Amino acid sequence: MRKITSLTRRRFLAGAALAAAGAPMIVSARARGAGGAPPPSERLGVASIGFRGQGGGHLRSLIRDKDVRVAGLCDVDYKVLDGGRKSVEQAYGEETAGGTFKGVFATQDFRDLLARPEIDLVVIATPDHWHCPITVAAAKAGKDVYCEKPMSLTLGDGRAAVEAVRRYGRVFQCGSQQRSGREFRTACELVRSGRIGKLQHVEVGIPGNNRTCGPAWEPEPVPPELNYEIWLGPAPWEPYTTLRCHYTFRFLLDYSGGQVTNWGAHHLDIAQWGIGADASGPVAVEGKGEFPTTGLFTTATRVDFTCTYASGVTLRCATALGGGTKFIGTDGWVHVNRGSLKAEPASVLKETIGAGDVRLYEPHGSHMGDFLWCVRNRAEGSATAEIGHRSATICHLGNIAMLLGRKLKWDPAAERFVDDPEANRMIHRPARVPWQFL
Repeated sequence: MRKITSLTRRRFLAGAALAAAGAPMIVSARARGAGGAPPPSERLGVASIGFRGQGGGHLRSLIRDKDVRVAGLCDVDYKVLDGGRKSVEQAYGEETAGGTFKGVFATQDFRDLLARPEIDLVVIATPDHWHCPITVAAAKAGKDVYCEKPMSLTLGDGRAAVEAVRRYGRVFQCGSQQRSGREFRTACELVRSGRIGKLQHVEVGIPGNNRTCGPAWEPEPVPPELNYEIWLGPAPWEPYTTLRCHYTFRFLLDYSGGQVTNWGAHHLDIAQWGIGADASGPVAVEGKGEFPTTGLFTTATRVDFTCTYASGVTLRCATALGGGTKFIGTDGWVHVNRGSLKAEPASVLKETIGAGDVRLYEPHGSHMGDFLWCVRNRAEGSATAEIGHRSATICHLGNIAMLLGRKLKWDPAAERFVDDPEANRMIHRPARVPWQFL
């Protein structure tokens, strides 16, 4: 495992508290293991950026971790922000003699957090279009980064984030938590160790859209608690509507890639792992998708695309394939999904992985726990920036092929489409002024 740099622990500094109404996410002292917690000066200072959904689970986990200190919070929704602040203050207040704590810095602008020396690392759980810009800014500010999947909105964004993480020597973990699941690691080890013969084909099933938008929608007043300007950030300006923000942002191409980047970022990531393409990718992609013709949403409602690798292995991703990742070889198959591992012949699952077989990265605890271990030890974990970028690349290639409706040739080394200027123009998107970070 490659070391990165030495870690300078920063002493915790009391920040500015934010006062307003909101419901806290309560975590008890016992659940946090507060009795054995080291003093603040010995803990890693962490900041949560975005914690309405998935980020809320991360925040609760970080509050419980006795080796870290939640020193900063950021959310563009003031009510969410204040609820998180109250949760942290109540949890940490139980450690103090007076039972109160007012030392967490809270802001609606992530740039305020990155300037603070007590923060060692950030956890990014924003809408997708903010993942790479905040990652790049955090790396430049000397912060380690845990970023939710999909790692990027575009192919160009992902490469920029990879280069920033490398240039500034930061530890990065993409939130592709299936890489920390035993069943997924076992499946990929069996495939790469030849237990189903020569790998020929991979099938990835993703669900259809779980939200709908009718043909008509109306702009709405921006809620007073929401900083909509920062929410939009580098994306084009559009009038506010509830359907544009929060969970349903993922069904608009300005901010996400639909279920291809939502679930595909998980199952296509495992496909890449089993193929052995963590630092590479396919050489061709083609497919057809069904896209809305009315309403607000713009991502594909049904998906079907196929990637071809230089080895001859093909990978099909489609809504019709159910869920999970199925590896098909000359001597059988292995199918893996969350909590499920199947094979034909079934005896494949009874085979052990020996010294001469392919052994894949085994995490240190949970996916977040592995990231924190890597931060302390300056090591690379199971879902590095390169891995996160390459897995998101498959998602973006599929979406671009379906949007253009033709077969595309891809150079995974140069990360360019071959002889296709129109497709290459889709590698990058211009950022709205003044939100140009990449």
